[in-house]
Amino acid sequence: MAIHPTAIIHPRANLDSSVEVGAYTVIGPDVSIAAGCKIGPHVVIEGPTTIGRDNRIYQFASIGAAPQDLKYKGEPTRLEIGDRNSFRENCTINRGTTKDRFVTRIANDNLFMAGTHVGHDCVIGSNCVFANYATLGGHVEVGDWVHMGGFSGIHQFCKVGSHAFIANNTAVTRDVPPYVMAVGRPAEPHSVNVEGLKRRGFTPEQIRNIREAYKILYRSGRKLVEAIAELERRAETQPELVPLVAFLNETSPRRERVGIVR
Repeated sequence: MAIHPTAIIHPRANLDSSVEVGAYTVIGPDVSIAAGCKIGPHVVIEGPTTIGRDNRIYQFASIGAAPQDLKYKGEPTRLEIGDRNSFRENCTINRGTTKDRFVTRIANDNLFMAGTHVGHDCVIGSNCVFANYATLGGHVEVGDWVHMGGFSGIHQFCKVGSHAFIANNTAVTRDVPPYVMAVGRPAEPHSVNVEGLKRRGFTPEQIRNIREAYKILYRSGRKLVEAIAELERRAETQPELVPLVAFLNETSPRRERVGIVR
């Protein structure tokens, strides 16, 4: 274990012997860090927090701090981080609250660029990119392969589907379905994230089907229920539309409050 002599590690922190810790970093009680992680200088990690393998946390990041919620009264909530994530300078990642999941959860292979913020009770998938100063309010859900541009933000309780693209300076105040590129303040549907789908190996036929689905949802003049019915029919032979249909059919008090971008 390569720990700088100026780092402060609480006796109740559990670090694998391969973890590297930089100068002046503070790691509090009930923090668990798995093998291969590299923690830079001047980082603060508070618990209860669990960090998986091969994560990289850069200088001045704040990981696992108490939620920024006036209703929080010091209850033992958690932060869970998977494997191979990168948290660049000045990232702030908060634990959950008792008013929702009790946990903020981040999966694998995500890049959090400088200044990004993940609020309490967020759930983030894998292979996402959050550009500089992208901000997630509390209770936000983000699917896999989502890209958030610089200075974009997602309002509390909103959900963004897999493979969506949030353009820079965009303000998301309603749910963004899978595959959709959202732009503006407030966010509006702009197009399909075609370039992202190409990079992830979607075939030309799959992309064509998704673009047709987008037209049905946003350009055909159909009511939402009518558009969903047509997409359900197509999804029977076009499996790439199944995640889109599932997202659109989601029912919850949260969805009733925020709706989808449309």
